Formats: sequence, C-alpha cells, structure tokens
Amino acid sequence: MIDFQLIADSIPKMLVGIGLTLELMLVSAVLGTILAVILLLMRISGRRYLSWPALTYIYIFRGTPILVQIFIIYYGLPQLDFVRESIFWPILREPYGCAVLALALNNGAYMSEIFRGGVLGVDKGLGEAASALGLSIRQRFMYITTPIAVRLAIPAYSNDIVSLMKSTALASTITLLDMMGIARTIVAETFAPYEVFISLAVIYIIMTFFIQKGFGYFERYMSRYLKRDA
Repeated sequence: MIDFQLIADSIPKMLVGIGLTLELMLVSAVLGTILAVILLLMRISGRRYLSWPALTYIYIFRGTPILVQIFIIYYGLPQLDFVRESIFWPILREPYGCAVLALALNNGAYMSEIFRGGVLGVDKGLGEAASALGLSIRQRFMYITTPIAVRLAIPAYSNDIVSLMKSTALASTITLLDMMGIARTIVAETFAPYEVFISLAVIYIIMTFFIQKGFGYFERYMSRYLKRDA
C-alpha cells in the first residue's frame, strides 16, 4: 500500500531545497548561455584555430556523462597543486562551486549546438538582402540573424533548460542538500523510497510545466510579427 500521508508530509520538506535547485539551474543556465555564445562565435568564425578547439570542447562534454564531469571536477581538480594555488580555489573547494561549474560547462556545450542550429536555420536570402542595403557583417548578425536564430532556437533551448533543471539533482551526490539531497535524507530516515521519490517526481513535473509555459509565452512574443490576420 502506498502511504499517501508520507507523500503529503515529504513534499513540504523537499520544497525547502527548491531554492537551491532553482539557484543551481539559473546560475548554471546564465553561465552556460554565455559560454555557448562564445563557442558559437568560435564555431562560425571560419578560422580553424578557433573552430577546432570549440568543436573538441563540445565533443568532449557532449560525449561524457554529466555525473562523471561532476566527479572529475569535485574529486579530481582539488588534487592538482596549481588549482589549489589559483584564484579559483575558493570556488572549487566548495561543492556548490563545483556543481555550478560542471553544470555550466556541460550545458554550454549543448546550448552552443542549439544556437548554431538556429543560426544555420536563418534564410541566407535575408543576409544577402541586408548586404544589398549596405549593412555590415556585424550589423547583419546583430539585427537580422540573431533575432531570427533566437526564435528558432527557443523550443530546443527550453528543452535544454528542463534537462538542466533535472540534472541539478546530481548535485546531491557531492553533499548538496537540494531537493534530491533532502529526498535521500528522508529515505534514509523512513526507508520508504517509493513514496518519497513519487513526491519528488510530482515537484519536478510541476516545475517543468511552468518552465515550458514560460518559454511558450516567450516564443509567442518573439514570433508575434509572423502572425497574419485571417
């Protein structure tokens, strides 16, 4: 029998960790997006000495599990003397900093490919028309390519943010008490993993719903000029 009372009691306890979960998601998303833009510009620069390092980075971080990356950063980097002596040590000696770094580095690789797909999806004729009007390459990229690429990338970007939100649960493996960390603590106390993880699943489903709704509104806003009256 499912203990519905335990499910009801577990949800408020796990919500205590929702702040940390959202913070991990938002900070990692911002840093990952910045990194993704840099990688995108390197990929489309047309210069091998920029595009190949970016391609190698993306291949490595997309080709290895995020959990392995978290463990390498959390357990591996502190073993290096130059890391402990660097200005980044105050960040990397804390599990929070390691989790954010791993999530941002991993997410940046995926986001970069999403953005590149958006850029490649822009009709080349628009760029040619803008060039005929006298716009520079920078102006064409900023005012023509970027807005359209953003609109095209929104659906995939929203899916990636949802994946990032779910990946924050892995931060509990390095002692952080996010929602998953609290859930594991409750399981250790109650020996009822079924009910506890059902409660956690309900919370994640609700969060996913609101994230997708928010991006849905944003996508409609970015596509407003495409609407035509019947």
